[in-house]
Amino acid sequence: MSNLNKALLIGRLTKDPEMRYTPSGTAVTNFSIATNRWSTGPDGERKEFTDYHNIVAYPIGKRNLAETVAQYTRKGALVFVEGRIQTRSWEGQDGQKRRVTEIIANDVQFLEPRGAGAGVGAGAAAPTRAAAAHEDIPAPDDAPRDVDPDEIPF
Repeated sequence: MSNLNKALLIGRLTKDPEMRYTPSGTAVTNFSIATNRWSTGPDGERKEFTDYHNIVAYPIGKRNLAETVAQYTRKGALVFVEGRIQTRSWEGQDGQKRRVTEIIANDVQFLEPRGAGAGVGAGAAAPTRAAAAHEDIPAPDDAPRDVDPDEIPF
């Protein structure tokens, strides 16, 4: 029997993407998106809930997804992300064990036309390998809330 690890998300960037380079010179871009879903709350009323997803983009071949995302997207941009789910664990500088679940992007498509907001460009691809370790990645707040890109504090 085969296994499948695939994530398909449409959401808005919660902050500008952050690009850095590995010691070997490979570009890596980290960004996060917010997605909304509807469900019935504890009081029986239909409510909107928001989930936050950490995304990591790498280059592959001649297609450089990491640099494309960093160059053409900004906070509030609407994007479609296709990738795989990965969970990493490490020990922080303070000695505490850290854990993060993120999407390793295989493709990012910008869903808004050039000049109609923050996102422009075309999809690209990334290799399937682990992301570089982060020292401190904040855990998402599980409290349900609506997301307006202009109200995201970071």
